[in-house]
Amino acid sequence: MAEFDPEQFEDKYANYFAELQRAYKNAFESMNNRYDSELIHAIDQQILNESEPFYDTETDSFEIQLPENPTDRLTAIVVDDQKLQTVLETYVDELQQQHRRVFGLDDESEPKV
Repeated sequence: MAEFDPEQFEDKYANYFAELQRAYKNAFESMNNRYDSELIHAIDQQILNESEPFYDTETDSFEIQLPENPTDRLTAIVVDDQKLQTVLETYVDELQQQHRRVFGLDDESEPKV
């Protein structure tokens, strides 16, 4: 992987598609190991499939823009609203961490190939 370039991230799907897939896969696996797999799969397929990652140069961080009314999108399973909100927030945090790792922006970065 080439060194991360915030300007190239503006066209992320052309420049960083493989890295984005890896970050989402890593986050999914991490969350799936910690929480109910049905809930994680439903969040992944019904909420995060419409999410959009952005890089904020001012804060040097990745942000995940969720679709409008994300919790209303979850129809595959029945879950308490508070639990869903908590797990979704944790999942988004995990995604942000995985983006930093995959793009080599933290101390636990994946080795560059």
